[in-house]
Amino acid sequence: MEKLRPDIYQKKLTDVHFNQLKKAGIKILLFDVDNTLLKYKEKEIDQNLQDLLKALKTQFTIVLFSNAMKRKVKKIADSLDVPYVFLALKPLSKSFRKVLNQYKVTPNEVAIIGDQILTDVKGGNKVGITTVLVEPLSEKEALFTKINRSREISLMKKMGAKGLFIKERYYE
Repeated sequence: MEKLRPDIYQKKLTDVHFNQLKKAGIKILLFDVDNTLLKYKEKEIDQNLQDLLKALKTQFTIVLFSNAMKRKVKKIADSLDVPYVFLALKPLSKSFRKVLNQYKVTPNEVAIIGDQILTDVKGGNKVGITTVLVEPLSEKEALFTKINRSREISLMKKMGAKGLFIKERYYE
């Protein structure tokens, strides 16, 4: 169950203390796309998040890291002028390791920020990178994600009973 516990849990992306990540030695931020950067079915990131990501690009290497198809991820990445990984197959380790090798960094220099325990957190924890969980931007989601969410609710209850993770108790 420890593999499912995020290192950091915040209500929204703008609540994450990026300066603390920088102080901790993080060089690369992997961002999930769907329901982390944009709501389900939306095609453009809102201006506030665009501004945040532009500011973060001055301190970190930003990489979009998504299980979505290339067309969607590429369009968002191009609008932000950042690299991307599509069809990452999170929580599998292969795409995470590819990023580590490509950028010649160690796991303690990378963080993933996403809205799902069973993909973003589990995958990041498997390779030893910092995991940041934020709440989804929207309740509307793809069918497979809805299935994962119902599994996550059960897992959160079990983790809460063991004192490992309590939903709506935000921490860094």
